[in-house]
Amino acid sequence: MLVAAILAAFIGIFRTPLADTATEIACVLVSGNMKMHPIYAVDLPEKKIAISFDAAWGCTRTQPILQILQKHHIRTTFFLTNIWVDKYPQYAKDIVAAGHETALHSASHPNFTELSNEKIQEELFENEKLITSVTGQKPYLFRPPFGAYNNRVIKTVQEANFVPIQWSIDSLDWKNLSAEQIFQRVTSKLQPGAIVLFHNDGTNTPQALEPIIEFAEKEGYSIIPVSELIYKDNYYIDVNGIQKLRE
Repeated sequence: MLVAAILAAFIGIFRTPLADTATEIACVLVSGNMKMHPIYAVDLPEKKIAISFDAAWGCTRTQPILQILQKHHIRTTFFLTNIWVDKYPQYAKDIVAAGHETALHSASHPNFTELSNEKIQEELFENEKLITSVTGQKPYLFRPPFGAYNNRVIKTVQEANFVPIQWSIDSLDWKNLSAEQIFQRVTSKLQPGAIVLFHNDGTNTPQALEPIIEFAEKEGYSIIPVSELIYKDNYYIDVNGIQKLRE
């Protein structure tokens, strides 16, 4: 009875970022399989972090963000949806021209846990095709819309040769927090190997971004794209979504 109660409580979609779930039991037995995770963060000895931006709506603040990143000579990762690229193809090109990397965020921004395997693949490959045709980059990282996933989603994404990426620090800029609130939220959670989530059109994202960059640099952190933060081979992802090298 106790095992059944634990399973009932924890089986389902794991949506909450690692940094906010210290008491979460991150590993459960589901139909005989361990719960699978995207990469939330990386186990690193060096003080390196990745900053990322999801683009699913709006472009008003994209240029100011790019200007701040250029000023500090920082390259980051932009997870793009087709609905955004279709509407703002020039901004997608500007992102790549500025030296940043693109990544998948789906074609139409659905909840992947509610899609069939075939529809998941369609969303991924359509997203890859459009980003590649518009920007010239062929992305291989993928962030699920809403952060929603389960074992089936992770497995389908991996079988399509994409790498699922989540985040360990959510700026919550989409909630229209003040620049100071975003700053405090992000800087209080910084640690080596962290992946920070922003949005390209968060109301106060540009105002928060530069102080966060300056704080991180003062603390000795290097800020790099997600693809340069993660391990490419000989790794595993632990029960908390931390990517680690095999010994």
